[in-house]
Amino acid sequence: MGGTVPLSEHEQRQLEQIEQALYAEHPRLARAMRAKDPKVHYRRRVVEAAIGFVVGIGLLVAGLLLKQYQWLAVAGFVVMVLSSIWAIASYRRMVGVLTTERKRKRRRKQAPRPAASSGLMERIEERWRRRQEGNNR
Repeated sequence: MGGTVPLSEHEQRQLEQIEQALYAEHPRLARAMRAKDPKVHYRRRVVEAAIGFVVGIGLLVAGLLLKQYQWLAVAGFVVMVLSSIWAIASYRRMVGVLTTERKRKRRRKQAPRPAASSGLMERIEERWRRRQEGNNR
């Protein structure tokens, strides 16, 4: 039932003005709020996963060098695999957030399109009308 409704251009401009005023008047609060931005969150996760991968490499090498602790090599490999999965998932989400923002910006610039919920028959009838108008000219 409750979906997201895009902001009008006027509302978007007002929101940007409010953000700029917030950044100017309260920079500490603005930094704290910016930390809630999903891009920042997912970028930090990718960096943490990269650090985990490096730690996994260290564990793997240590386990191979210390023959008594071969389980350390296995643990290092597991840490590397899990860090890779985490980094890839976070990167995909970060890129997904960026692409949805770009799509929203493009939609604002483009002329409004007909509703996506129009049925198949309505589209076929519209095409038929356009063909008939083209033939009559």
